[in-house]
Parts: sequence; C-alpha cells; structure tokens
Amino acid sequence: MKKRCVVVLGATGSIGQSAAKVARDIPDRMEIVGMSANRNLDKLAELAGEFPDAKFCITDPKSAAIFRGSEVPVKLLSGEDGLVELATLPEADLVLIAIVGTGGLRPALAAIEAGKDIAVASKEILVMAGEAVMEAARRKGVKVLPVDSEHNAIFQCLEGRDSRDVKRLILTASGGPFRKMPADQLAHVTPEQALKHPTWNMGAKITIDSATLFNKGLEMIEARWLFDVEMARVDVIVHPQSIVHSMVEFVDGSVLAQLSHSDMCFPIQYAVTWPERVPNTLRPLDFAQLAKLDFEAPRTADFPALDLARRAGETGGTLPAVMNAANEIAVEAFLQNKIAFPKIWQTVAAVMDAHQPVAHAGLDVILRADSEARTHAAKLIG
Repeated sequence: MKKRCVVVLGATGSIGQSAAKVARDIPDRMEIVGMSANRNLDKLAELAGEFPDAKFCITDPKSAAIFRGSEVPVKLLSGEDGLVELATLPEADLVLIAIVGTGGLRPALAAIEAGKDIAVASKEILVMAGEAVMEAARRKGVKVLPVDSEHNAIFQCLEGRDSRDVKRLILTASGGPFRKMPADQLAHVTPEQALKHPTWNMGAKITIDSATLFNKGLEMIEARWLFDVEMARVDVIVHPQSIVHSMVEFVDGSVLAQLSHSDMCFPIQYAVTWPERVPNTLRPLDFAQLAKLDFEAPRTADFPALDLARRAGETGGTLPAVMNAANEIAVEAFLQNKIAFPKIWQTVAAVMDAHQPVAHAGLDVILRADSEARTHAAKLIG
C-alpha cells in the first residue's frame, strides 16, 4: 500500500479542511506536502502547525506579506507562480485543486505537464477548459480524479466500464432551499435564505449555485468531459436527502448508484487511495434509519440554469466559460443585495446570447472570453 503525497490548493476552504481530516484519518496512506490559501491566515497558521513539513503558498500579496511577518516557521510561496510551484513539487503524487473560480486552471495544467495526477474539486477547471485539460491528461498519461461527490460517485459506478456502455449519467441534486417555493416568490428571496443549504455545509458561492441549480449545471458540463460522453447522455434528478450521490444507467437498463452520508471526506479519500479502498472512521449508513429516499424531476421552467448549462455544454468552445463567468458576477451581485434572485440566471442568459462562441479555443482565448463575459455581466447589473 503506497502512501500518496498530496498538494492541496485551497486548503482553508471546506474541501481543504476535509482533506486535512482525511490525512489525519489515514496517515499511512496520505501525506500533505503542500497547501495554499488566499486570505485566511488564521486557518493557514493552524494547518502550518499541524503539517510543519509542508510547503505553503498565499495567493493574496498583502496577506502573504502579513504572514511572512508572523512567527509561523514555514517555507512560504506567493501568488500564481507560487501555486504553480506547489502544483509541480517533485515529491507530490497528487494535486487536489479546490480553488473557487479560475485561479486553479493554470496550476492544474502545470501539474499535468509535470506528470502529476490531479483531483478536481473546482468545477471551473473542466467547465472552462475541459477539452484542453483532458487532452493534456491523456497526452501525459496522468489521471484526472473527480472529488465532487456526484462525479466521484459516477467514477465509482463506472469502474472498468467503457463509456459506450453508458445510456445516462444521472447526477443527483438536493434541489436547494427553494425546491418547493412557488415561482412567483423567488424574486423576494434574500441572500440569507439562499445560504441555508438543506444538506451540505459549503462556501457562499457554491451554496448560491445550489439554490439556483447552476451548481448542477456546471456539474453536467464537468461530467461530459470527465467521462467522455455527450451532453445528451447527462441528466439530473432531484434527491433531497443527498444520500444517493449519483447513478449510472447502462444500455442494458441496469442502474448502479453510490450512496453515503453527505461528507466530502468520502470522495476525497477515494480519490487519494484509488484504486484501493481503505477503512476509516467515517459514519456508515444505517438503512433502517434512512427509512426512505425521494426523487423528483427538476423544475427547469422555474430554474433555467440546467437548460442554460446544457446549451453551453452542447455548443462547447468558449460558451461554458462565458456562462460560468457571468454567473460568478451575478452571484456576487446577489450576495451584495444588488440584484434579485431570478436576475442571476437572467443575467447569465443575456451574456450567453450576446457571445459568439469560439470552438476548440486555447487557454488565452478562453480567459479572454471569461474576462469579456465578466465585463458584460457587470454592465448589465449596473
């Protein structure tokens, strides 16, 4: 059994904290050799005390300067160059990318070019540049391991099976806090209400995305690239208990599902120990206590994010990056009480409509489309 040396980009967020928990739980199989943060210096100092041999990077320059002036005795890198250096550490076997937004894209590609396997928790990497990332991984012979609970579930269900055997990938969605809310009340939703996710404890951006269903839309595009299937074979079902993390329907009509409690330690551990399974201290399922599992169709007419994502994924090129960028700007505006809740998807739709997609785009073209979409969305919001 080989111990994997892991770099965690985004160590102070919820995914990063779960990764540290996994490292504590299975120390004979996982060693953290590098960590990055943006501004959360208190949490990073805690991690530095627990993992003193790891290398650290702070991407925010002012925060890096403050941390260098502290008494925490660590080797500190900074900025995007620091992220790339962490992602290409000679001792690293696996780079876990949990940076929200576009910041993880260049380190991900650098890690691949350095021959590192990557574990992807940042949806933007595959939404924006799925074609380029997967092509680079194939060329370098490295693995792209999914950490999102939904994609990790599909990964487990697909073990050893050809994508041609797949009829549908079925992503499960909790439905968010407004699953039953009448459409005419959505305009009155507050950020405080939207941030109360029914089953998961996550950061603000991803929690709002779960409320609009854009999170699931991004996951649809991510699944298309991860598992080499067309968007037509990616589907979504609402499952409020968040116990079934996703399913695969095969061409013979059989369906396989992966189930566990809503704890990101499960998919993180599997990505680290794959292809092996390792005992841990995580809470097992008690089916007698579960009692029932509910499923229902998503309300796409009231929550258009899934249709917008399907359109972006089918069109490809730069359109998924544009959708993602416009959504980020709109979510931030909603959190600042500048726009109403439905204005999030209305803004995204308007920016997508105005964009002329570029097929098979390189990284520079994708990033330019991302920047232009952000500017357009900001102008629409005013």
